[in-house]
Amino acid sequence: MEIADLLVTRGVIAQLRVSNKKAALQEIARRAATLTGVAERRIYDVLSERERLGSTGIGRGIAIPHGKLGELSRLYGLFARLERPIPFDAIDDQPVDLVFALLAPAEAGAEHLRALARVSRLLRDATICQKLRGTDNADALYALLTDRTESHAA
Repeated sequence: MEIADLLVTRGVIAQLRVSNKKAALQEIARRAATLTGVAERRIYDVLSERERLGSTGIGRGIAIPHGKLGELSRLYGLFARLERPIPFDAIDDQPVDLVFALLAPAEAGAEHLRALARVSRLLRDATICQKLRGTDNADALYALLTDRTESHAA
């Protein structure tokens, strides 16, 4: 599974201006609704419920909010580069500025986990994250996220 299988260019938000986690999840849900056809409120509720179980802030300024929705027939990814880092209750207590949201069909067990692992591997690469933080151009962000020449084989 490649990031390009999850993410389309319209799913990249280059300069998301939010001040807190709730606002970030609301804006991601709004954008996801236009990509998936699922109601914004439904997406927000699923992402918020997952955050209540424990923060998806994995450290080093990165969060991977995710959830499953019965209305989906495939996986969807959205990437947001925040204009300014925000508190996200991350495991290292550092603010978050890179967010990759993942939405999966309700029955996507192993596929959902593989996608999460793939996104996590990509965003653990300090060089990639530095490049992502270095541009506010959506096309450039998409290219960095989906570049198959990087050593991130699934």
